Amino acid sequence: MVHAMFARLARVRVTVGYAVVLLVVTATLVELDPAVQDRVILHASTNLHNLRHGHVGTLLGSAFVVDAGPVLVWLPGLVCLLALGELLWRSRRLMVAFAVGHVGATLLVAAGLWAAVSHGWLPRSLTRATDVGMSYGATAVLGALTPTIPRRWRPAWIGWWLAVAVTAVVAGADFSNVGHLLALMLGMLVATWFGAPHPWTQPLVVLLMVAAAFGLLVIASDPGTMVPAVVAGLAGAMLGLVCTLVGELRKVSDQPVSS
Repeated sequence: MVHAMFARLARVRVTVGYAVVLLVVTATLVELDPAVQDRVILHASTNLHNLRHGHVGTLLGSAFVVDAGPVLVWLPGLVCLLALGELLWRSRRLMVAFAVGHVGATLLVAAGLWAAVSHGWLPRSLTRATDVGMSYGATAVLGALTPTIPRRWRPAWIGWWLAVAVTAVVAGADFSNVGHLLALMLGMLVATWFGAPHPWTQPLVVLLMVAAAFGLLVIASDPGTMVPAVVAGLAGAMLGLVCTLVGELRKVSDQPVSS
């Protein structure tokens, strides 16, 4: 029994290892004085000030510092999402998707903020904004699930998540919403090179349901954004289903009529 348990854990070793590190880091931060907490989080932030001063280590360290509230609230959803990605794509591909989303979206957002601040479109205070956490990497893993979705339902999946992410950008007032949209698309893109995923099973479908709920909370975290994001997501999913239906009808109409 013990051997079987360790064998199962070995299949999601990256997820387990990352979760343990997050628990340790978060527990350590909680024990610190609030002023010290703020300094640690600011030091680990991938903001323009840190990146311009050569603190490129924040591109890695920021993924292990999370200030999203009580860890037991968000960690189970994150574990389900990462475990699903690891079971479907294996450990190495999970790490690639997470890293591409986390680093790629961070650098793209930083470039956009730098241009906006340089032209006076945004205040300079944003150069020292707090920007830590796992949300970009997690959103990229969510996007990387796209090629694993059955072909019939894939357009609805894409329509839902793109509509949700775009609505969060429009309705929200935070640059992180842009980062989530970019990370989602980066995850979708990088997964096209991953090859064939592991086949679906009932436990994986359960993980997908939890992961999707967690992904929605990450992308549309603002209470004022949730309702319009869900409405837009449903519209996007319906559009995807219509595209699927039209494609199937075209295939039927193109088939030769037997005499």
